Amino acid sequence: MADKSLDDISEAMRDIDFCMLSTRTDGGAIAARPMSNNREVDYAGDSYFFTCDDARTVSDIESNPKVGLSYQGKGSILGKPGIFIAIEAKADLIKDKHEFEKHWTDGLDRWFEQGVDTPGLTLIHAKAERIHYWDGGEEGEVKI
Repeated sequence: MADKSLDDISEAMRDIDFCMLSTRTDGGAIAARPMSNNREVDYAGDSYFFTCDDARTVSDIESNPKVGLSYQGKGSILGKPGIFIAIEAKADLIKDKHEFEKHWTDGLDRWFEQGVDTPGLTLIHAKAERIHYWDGGEEGEVKI
């Protein structure tokens, strides 16, 4: 087992633009969709993603707040596959415009043309409960 710290994981995540956010549907299936990591965050166990309140993601989280986040970092030219990060988290849904402003970045205008004033805008807050990683031949868990 390797011994990466939360700071090491945060540093690796800065190079990853998208993750896959997985939820459980009301029928029990696993649904996953890409969400932007924005590359600009200092990860400390909390992830924030914007969506619209009519997205299936929202209804899935309302039914079951347990979510999974999957990240894959780029490999090296020497054939190393890169880092893989799996996060188990509990999600909550935020509808507060002040919170939207705290987590907004310019690139989000691509998906939400009215910015933080987009009707139905919802912020997903995923608080990590377990972080597991694989980095080349190393694997380990980061304590939260």
